[in-house]
Amino acid sequence: MKNFLNLSSTLPVDAADALLVGRVWIEETGPVLALVSVDGVFDLSSVAPTASQLLELPDVAQAVRAAARSLPRLADTADVLANSAAGTHNPKLPWLLAPCDLQAIKASGVTFVASMLERVIEEQAGGDASKAEAVRAAVVSVIGDNLSSVKPGSPEAAKLKDVLIAQGVWSQYLEVGIGPDAEIFTKSQPLSAVGTGAEVGIHPHSHWNNPEPEIVLAVNSRGEVQGATLGNDVNLRDFEGRSALLLGKAKDNNASCAIGPFIRLFDEHFNIDHVRRSDLTMTVTGPEGFEMKGGSSLSMISRDPLDLVAQAIGANHQYPDGFMLFLGTMFAPTQDRHGPGQGFTHVVGDVVAVSTPQLGSLVNRVTTSDQAVPWTFGMAALMQSLARRGLL
Repeated sequence: MKNFLNLSSTLPVDAADALLVGRVWIEETGPVLALVSVDGVFDLSSVAPTASQLLELPDVAQAVRAAARSLPRLADTADVLANSAAGTHNPKLPWLLAPCDLQAIKASGVTFVASMLERVIEEQAGGDASKAEAVRAAVVSVIGDNLSSVKPGSPEAAKLKDVLIAQGVWSQYLEVGIGPDAEIFTKSQPLSAVGTGAEVGIHPHSHWNNPEPEIVLAVNSRGEVQGATLGNDVNLRDFEGRSALLLGKAKDNNASCAIGPFIRLFDEHFNIDHVRRSDLTMTVTGPEGFEMKGGSSLSMISRDPLDLVAQAIGANHQYPDGFMLFLGTMFAPTQDRHGPGQGFTHVVGDVVAVSTPQLGSLVNRVTTSDQAVPWTFGMAALMQSLARRGLL
């Protein structure tokens, strides 16, 4: 995995123009908010003690730029990246964490047609991967494989719903895919996400699972999108396929949420329109030589990113510390790995890389959630760390 943790792979292609905010672990002090550039990692604590509070500033980009020349240098960026691979941390050097801290971690589901159809298939197959191929053919024969022209919540979508109900194939996934209300759920807990280089966890009892490459928006308490990063919404297809009520168990396990490598702040070089045009690529490289490549194009999303933000926050729901919002993925792997008709599932040791040019690359190795490093650093530990540093 260290082959991925270098400047050319991890940083955006236009890194010289990018304002990149991350968090690093320093053995003596704990987590430290940092500004990351090509040649160095700098302590941002004088601007804000946490990522959450940084994004509350009225002009984040301007505040970071104004402070940049006087920030204490923590380490060379190349050294920090090389030190971020799981299990190899040199305690004398910092290593990367997920770039968010106090924010709630939310996710949008079923926002692309391709993944929506796969969710219907999971449901119809009852979480059994061996039945997926036959179910896929049956579902597509009824509803087709292209619903991209249907606008969620539109009169046309309502008419389609009536037709599908009459045909006996309506699904809860179609409801959130083309109905008026988006699926917004809690992916993970504040401070529980892992960063680039860390191991990601799949439940040890899962036999059908996959990565989900996504863009993640960084939103403050006022509902303002302040930047974006990458995410891997590790997903258990068998658990969720058995019952949608198992969503929590399918989505929220130890190390099952990866975010990073950095939050790229919005400024004159990068904004929400760049997010809308982003094309994500993903590779999975297995320990046995298996390789799978896929992608997800935000231009194919069925709900605009800002509409998803508006459905997550408002008069009915507030986030005083802000939130990170996964935008969903069109990637739903069907490539056979263990035999014809078996589709894709992870094995321990897979290396997953999620990339897009203007956000860089997020890389993680797969293990099981009971073998991943336990999550022990929570809210109380963060408050104690900030107090020791005189930042509270």
